[in-house]
Amino acid sequence: MGPQTPDDDYEYRTTTLEAFADTIIPGEKRSADDRAVAGVSQGGGAVQAGAIELLEWDATGITGGLDDFARALNRHAAAYAAEHGIVPDEDVPPFVSLPYEDRAAVVRWLTAPGHPEKALWVSLALFCNMAYDSAAHMNTVDAIAAGHPGLTAMGLTLPDADGLWRFPAWSYGRPLAGLHPATTSSGSPA
Repeated sequence: MGPQTPDDDYEYRTTTLEAFADTIIPGEKRSADDRAVAGVSQGGGAVQAGAIELLEWDATGITGGLDDFARALNRHAAAYAAEHGIVPDEDVPPFVSLPYEDRAAVVRWLTAPGHPEKALWVSLALFCNMAYDSAAHMNTVDAIAAGHPGLTAMGLTLPDADGLWRFPAWSYGRPLAGLHPATTSSGSPA
């Protein structure tokens, strides 16, 4: 394959961002030769939940900066590797080359109070969490039906046949309030 460089654009960016997302919410490797996902957890993590799809969704407002995020993350990873005597594998981007524990150390440093780039890295981490926690980039019913790992882990169930979610057992063991007398059969106020 040869060394991967920032000039390889999409693949370089994607594997770097997948490794970042996997550091935020780890998952299991997608295949034996998966380098971006470290494989430190069982089941699907942020990558399998669609973190890259969410990051590339223009609604996030960060899509135009993803190349810069990947380049900066790899610069930080290369500096970390040099400082810690780690010889990176040149077949993958520097951040991808790091073992999981070292990836986590780089992310902890970048998101630590007082780091000048903290706000940027926290925003990227939040979108990775969002992909897992809410599948914001997908239709919820479709995500659940497809076995979305985050929604499945949270136990979110499919809606009733009419597409509405109803909760026959109140979460507090009792209704919190009675229905307003003008509520329509669809649940909307009149």
